[in-house]
Amino acid sequence: MESIELLSPAALREHPGLAVVAAIGLLLCVDLLAKLAGLQVGPLGGSLSVARLGSNLWNGLVIGLVIGLAGIGLSMTYSILNFANFSHGDLVSTGAFTGWGVAFVVAAAGSQPLGALVTVRDAGDVTPGAIGAHVLSTPGAIVVGLLAAFAITAVVSLAIDRAFYKPMRDRGGIALLITSVGVALVVRYLIQFAYGADRRGITASVDGDTLATPLGVSVTAHQLTIAVAAIGLMVAMHYTLQRTKLGTAMRAMADNKDLALITGIPAERVVAATWILGGGLAGASGYLYVLLRGTIQFDFGWSLLLLIFAAVILGGIGSIYGAIAGGLVIGLVFTTSTVWISSDFNAAAAFAVMILVLLLRPEGLFGGVSTA
Repeated sequence: MESIELLSPAALREHPGLAVVAAIGLLLCVDLLAKLAGLQVGPLGGSLSVARLGSNLWNGLVIGLVIGLAGIGLSMTYSILNFANFSHGDLVSTGAFTGWGVAFVVAAAGSQPLGALVTVRDAGDVTPGAIGAHVLSTPGAIVVGLLAAFAITAVVSLAIDRAFYKPMRDRGGIALLITSVGVALVVRYLIQFAYGADRRGITASVDGDTLATPLGVSVTAHQLTIAVAAIGLMVAMHYTLQRTKLGTAMRAMADNKDLALITGIPAERVVAATWILGGGLAGASGYLYVLLRGTIQFDFGWSLLLLIFAAVILGGIGSIYGAIAGGLVIGLVFTTSTVWISSDFNAAAAFAVMILVLLLRPEGLFGGVSTA
């Protein structure tokens, strides 16, 4: 109802920018329908197959799930600790490297040099095919790697809090934000020192990996694995927040920290749980992102951080459900925008949509500072 009121004639007269947003949205919808119908009306229309659009939507959904999963931790940190954690992207990278190191060891221990496996192919010239890490050929290794990514990143995240953030917690959000930038640099270059700076391939190729659906959309085994894992982790997070004492305490801390402390909620225990869960989900999202892309590099989490922030802001800062919804919107725009523009500019399109949506709803899709 609120969105309809925003687009009422009175609102459009008061805020001309909203009319521009509505006009752009309508124009794109008309153009998309014309493309699907194979019609050309002046600059509008053209040719677009249902299979291509379906593939874009499916790929966007998978990417959006990964971004939304990473955004949950960022939203939790903001809602409970009230600062934007710029080291979150490097926690994503931490989970990717540590998780894939464990996955490689499980997949090829004894048949390949241990140094090359632990360092994720940085030592030696072992090829991805020689290791054979793939969800169809080494499913156990992939699952163990995901669990390791979550667990190790959770430990690293909690250690970072105890070493850097806890001593500065009473100095305000700006001090913590600046500290998080420094922590991001430290973690990033420790990863570079331990694993190397080069981009390298991770997953192997396996026959029968791709399934063609009736609409002609190609779905890979890794994409299905990512979707199942991400949704499963999101459901587990929802259950934790809504059905456990810890979740109740976290929601209380997010809503009113002072009142929560008065009622006897153990603040430090809640903060520790926030870092463990948020860091673990960040690590899992990094691991899944590499499973999707098939390559890894020491600073990819930092590059992904802007899209994660965009998802969190779009969804409503502090809301984990907003982060998930924002991630899905960003992912879908990221892939479907290539219908109109080059893939070199799809990140810019995602940010443009974020700005346009915020013009309609400044507080975000799930406005308000809340973990629920």
